[in-house]
Amino acid sequence: MEFGLSEEQRLLQASVSGFLEKASELDVVRKIAEGDQSARDVLQEGIDSLGLAGVMIPEDFGGLGMTLLDAALVEEMLGRYVTPQGFLSNQMAVAGLLASGTQEQKETWLPKIAEGSVQFGIGIAEQTGAREGAGLDEKDGKLTGRALFVTEADKASQFIVADRSGRLHLVIGDAGGLSRKKLSTIDVTRSVGELVFDSVAAEALLTENVAGAAAQKMLAVGRVLQAADTLGAAQRMIEKAVAYSLERKQFNRVIGSFQAVKHMCAEMAAELEPCRSLMWFAAHAYDAEPDQVALMAAHAKSHVAEVGKFVARTATEVHGGIGFTDVLGLHFWFKRIGLNRQMFGSPETARQDAARLQGWV
Repeated sequence: MEFGLSEEQRLLQASVSGFLEKASELDVVRKIAEGDQSARDVLQEGIDSLGLAGVMIPEDFGGLGMTLLDAALVEEMLGRYVTPQGFLSNQMAVAGLLASGTQEQKETWLPKIAEGSVQFGIGIAEQTGAREGAGLDEKDGKLTGRALFVTEADKASQFIVADRSGRLHLVIGDAGGLSRKKLSTIDVTRSVGELVFDSVAAEALLTENVAGAAAQKMLAVGRVLQAADTLGAAQRMIEKAVAYSLERKQFNRVIGSFQAVKHMCAEMAAELEPCRSLMWFAAHAYDAEPDQVALMAAHAKSHVAEVGKFVARTATEVHGGIGFTDVLGLHFWFKRIGLNRQMFGSPETARQDAARLQGWV
């Protein structure tokens, strides 16, 4: 059996790549990172025109009716061009709504996600390791507490958050008693923040909510998409390192002709390439092998995060001293990989989850 991408999937990824190569070029990323809202709006408008937000949404709700693997191929390109975008959060929201939303909730929110008129933020970080003083309690349909490392916290119009038991709740962004605070991270292309709830009205997602099953599905989607994002960013860093090694000269020779540099580039490629099939299968399992998705997502998250760290460090070393400056913008990819490594559980946490799912702990 040959497992690979279909012609349609390759065309999807090529189309997204072709659009982002211009729309999310480094100068645009720099402007958005510096707070240029007009540049962000233009980029968002272009992405919305492609209909990418509706990749995983069934056609009955106005989406494209595609799979998590298709979404992962899109996210890989977003990582490749370090695109400041809330695609990952919206896809996690889609997974949560499809898993545990009522028919009315699906009919209300899925078409809006598909058309790009809403941006969801996701607050489930406490499911992978709560910090002291963090966590949400629900009583009589209202939430109280703090949620940390919430994605798209500064600009989301709606949130899906998990309480201490893992049950999911939908919260309107301007609900009374809800306050937001942006958290500073190393990655300026991603928005992460803290939400404080003071008896905030929340709408429970009920279908699969009792044991937190829906939260785990959302977590699996987030981990797979983060692995894809890291894969795209790491691949771009390798390409940049190879290109630089063929331009930079020392002792009247390009440094790419030195055996040590050749080995560094070859080792990066050899470490990263197997990650591609691992990410593909983890994404494929979500739709085809649901019993395996949590395990494979944990494997993909942990392994790709470790390889991404190695590639980010080694590619920067190939660039020498200039790699640590802002001249080439290499730090955007480096820091994107760094944040992906820690969000939704570190590699150590993901491996612990994998061990637990296999009955080893």
